[in-house]
Amino acid sequence: MNPAPGYKKYPNHELSTRPATGRVQVKYKGELIADTRRAVEMRETHEGSVVAPVMYYVPREDVRMERLVRSSHRTHCPFKGDASYYSVKGGPENSVWSYEHRTTRWPPSRSCSRSTRTSSTSALASGSVIAA
Repeated sequence: MNPAPGYKKYPNHELSTRPATGRVQVKYKGELIADTRRAVEMRETHEGSVVAPVMYYVPREDVRMERLVRSSHRTHCPFKGDASYYSVKGGPENSVWSYEHRTTRWPPSRSCSRSTRTSSTSALASGSVIAA
């Protein structure tokens, strides 16, 4: 069984990842914030039912991090860990999140790690996602 605490209560919850099949671009008002061909697609289901939209996690080195500012907002997912949030400068608040200290081993790819090579991922809200 997966060691993340959420699986103790919901053992049939599933996070599945695979390399995205194409290019993933994230734009805000026409400005390119992220551009990658190395995204990881994550699907989240419980007993076969979809519980969240498909997310695309993008390596942080493919994200224009200078366009983001860390916020004080935090959340916790019992399956993925603690999420830290970023806002797009001059744009939506808390629109990017990062699992910098995950409770489980996802995504399996080391390419989705921050530029310092620690394991973390980030996502951009609205179905488009940024990873760290």
